[in-house]
Amino acid sequence: MKKQQSGFTLIELVMVIVILGILAAFALPKFADLTGDARTASIEGLAGALKSAAAISRAQQLANQGTLGASVTLDGQAVTMVNGYPTANAAGIGAAAGVDSADYSSSGGGTAGNTTITYTINGYTGGTCQVTYTSANAATDNTAPITAQPAVAVDSSGC
Repeated sequence: MKKQQSGFTLIELVMVIVILGILAAFALPKFADLTGDARTASIEGLAGALKSAAAISRAQQLANQGTLGASVTLDGQAVTMVNGYPTANAAGIGAAAGVDSADYSSSGGGTAGNTTITYTINGYTGGTCQVTYTSANAATDNTAPITAQPAVAVDSSGC
């Protein structure tokens, strides 16, 4: 009796490899750009953290009935304040948002109102991929609120 063999022929195996190669060639560009999306998501996530941290710090200061320039404590961390919101430095908004210096580098900053600090992703030099926090500025007249709120701007055009 002859024993019947089962399995793939060489031609079937080559055809499967060719089809997988074609599918990989079309799918690769879709997955190759995920790093840019990840950088954009990281910067936008940091912007959201900065906005939330500014609001929480403001609420904590109001709850403590503190003066506008006094510091507040969030999760055991002192946060320096100016005009009722965190200052634009590592001891202010950086401490309030828990910005990790291993992930983001900063430039600028200061303790006065209307000062900016810019955060970028560590090690990325491919283009503009940053978030900028501008500390609250004192009002210029009696009809305006006590302070103008801080601003957070995202530039992800080069991520």
